[in-house]
Amino acid sequence: MCGICGYLALNPTSGEAYAVLGRMNRTLTHRGPDDEGYWAEEEAGIGLGHRRLSIVDLSPEGHQPMRSADGRYVLTFNGEVYNFQALRRELEHLGHGFRGHSDTEVMLAAITQWGVTAAIKRFVGMFAFALWDRQERELHLVRDRLGEKPLYYGWMGEVFLFGSTLKALQAHPAWRGEIDRDALALFMRHNYIPAPHTIYRGIYKLLPGTILTLPLADADRSCSPQPTPYWSARQVAEAGSAAPFTGSEAEAVEQLDRLLREAVAGQMVADVPLGAFLSGGVDSSTVVALMQAQSNQPVKTFTIGFDEPAYNEAKYAQAVARHLGTEHTELYVTPAEAMAVIPRLPTLYDEPFADSSQIPTFLVSQLTRRQVTVSLSGDGGDELFCGYNRYVGAQNAWNRIGWVPRRIRQAAAKGITKGLPSAAGAKLTPGGSAKFSEVANGKLRELAKNLAVDHPELMYHRLVSHWPAPNALVLGASEPLTSLTDASQWARLPDFRQRMMYLDLVTYLPDDILAKVDRASMGVSLEARVPLLDHRVVEFAWRLPLSLKVRNGQRKWLLRQVLYKYVPASLIERPKTGFGIPIERWLRGPLRDWAEALLDERLLREEGFLNHQAVREKWDQHLSGNCNWAYALWSVLMFQAWLEQNGTCAESAASTTTTATSR
Repeated sequence: MCGICGYLALNPTSGEAYAVLGRMNRTLTHRGPDDEGYWAEEEAGIGLGHRRLSIVDLSPEGHQPMRSADGRYVLTFNGEVYNFQALRRELEHLGHGFRGHSDTEVMLAAITQWGVTAAIKRFVGMFAFALWDRQERELHLVRDRLGEKPLYYGWMGEVFLFGSTLKALQAHPAWRGEIDRDALALFMRHNYIPAPHTIYRGIYKLLPGTILTLPLADADRSCSPQPTPYWSARQVAEAGSAAPFTGSEAEAVEQLDRLLREAVAGQMVADVPLGAFLSGGVDSSTVVALMQAQSNQPVKTFTIGFDEPAYNEAKYAQAVARHLGTEHTELYVTPAEAMAVIPRLPTLYDEPFADSSQIPTFLVSQLTRRQVTVSLSGDGGDELFCGYNRYVGAQNAWNRIGWVPRRIRQAAAKGITKGLPSAAGAKLTPGGSAKFSEVANGKLRELAKNLAVDHPELMYHRLVSHWPAPNALVLGASEPLTSLTDASQWARLPDFRQRMMYLDLVTYLPDDILAKVDRASMGVSLEARVPLLDHRVVEFAWRLPLSLKVRNGQRKWLLRQVLYKYVPASLIERPKTGFGIPIERWLRGPLRDWAEALLDERLLREEGFLNHQAVREKWDQHLSGNCNWAYALWSVLMFQAWLEQNGTCAESAASTTTTATSR
């Protein structure tokens, strides 16, 4: 696990390459504290930087950037290729020799042997890398299939920048960042910014499963090159649905068990201490059970707990750990310790990010790093095996309204809206019922909007929205289409639950869940691996009929059957809980002064990004106790905190929004 950075300059300045790469590299020290490296070819304008967290082959032979044996390719690589040993044996039979034992050297040999795209299709792993082809004079950027590792890129003037973090790009002297209001609107809706967008105009996230190729001869700063897919989640989902698994239940359990065992075994390869996050839920318990079943010594497992029962899973994790015989470490965190993380969040997450479970994720990463350098995580099970409560809830909601002809639903929606009093009228309600009327009317308006949608996907889009109308919140914004709203990107799948799982697989999973885990773990120089997202497991999961994922109201049915081979069901069966903090209560209590300062009406006006009236209305309603706007407000607060630390463009905002702020 490492951090990478670099640039391709159309008009390079002689003698500055290593100084520039040094500045970019220093921003990545947390991702790679063990070593650093640079490589540049100033005539071509190319520079590559690398920070190393040593995991496999701790010797200098694993130093990066690394050149291929024939000198043609130079690679800077973040991540792990888990099947590198099998690839190495195959390449040795083809005549390749190796100096060290790193996966990086094997990757270069594979690319030399089979070419870039063919080699990538053979890699099993999580990775983001930049490859310079000295012969063809072209740059390749590549990201893994599910988006476990980040990679940003974009033009700044006549310099093409790329790196693991936005801060690495910002360290280049060509950087001129401008906040993208349209992306900010997306952030306010989702609490993350969906790929390919970032908070900065003209800077992008490389989409999972794609390659971006930039030939020097054709480099055009007026537009970014378009990535091309080498693996498609949509194709996998549609193909799996069209040709489903037809074996028996017992055969399905056995095949999933085998695939997961292989994935876990491959991800346990490391030359440093290794452990696992353990919450006691289905996903993490499955990963830990398969680790322990293949280990000749107790696996190190880690859990944090809270004294508040609604947010505490530590006792469940402890029971699973005791049954499996792991070497278990738990830490009960006080509210003060959790809240002390908040000032670090804008730095950790690089761009605005507002999934409040970012706090416990950082805390468990911090605890884990005290003993190990690599930790396996159970993320991905909900998206693959229909685990979220909302899948069932949204399906039931659409079943109730979807059969009604669209024109009748739209007429009903208009009738509901027309019959509601205005906001001003609601405030005139006699007695103490004004707040109640306001809340009730809000719910009825949401019902009307759901009735009016053309497709269930759009209802799901509303369900997962924190601010349903972000264009009214972000001044001067026009919310772009995403995979959730662009019908041309929807997978053709027969069941609405499958379609929700697919949408989460390509949006929520890489842009929220995996981003959260990567930034929190790398913030303490810990490598987090996710065995459930081995692409062979993902492809098999999409072949499974829903009857093997949901049965008698129980979600993740087949994954549970695998787990119950190792752990009694009595230790697992309980209502699903999230990994979070009591943010609703904290905002009314110990975080109130902090929030008040960030939501100050005068500050919001001066910054010119957000509709201060809309923000203050939500804040006042939340403080009253009659509404819970914690998640919507957390998005605003995380943007405000980020802006406070990354205030570039605040001054340019004024000219853009002089008229907008007076609306």
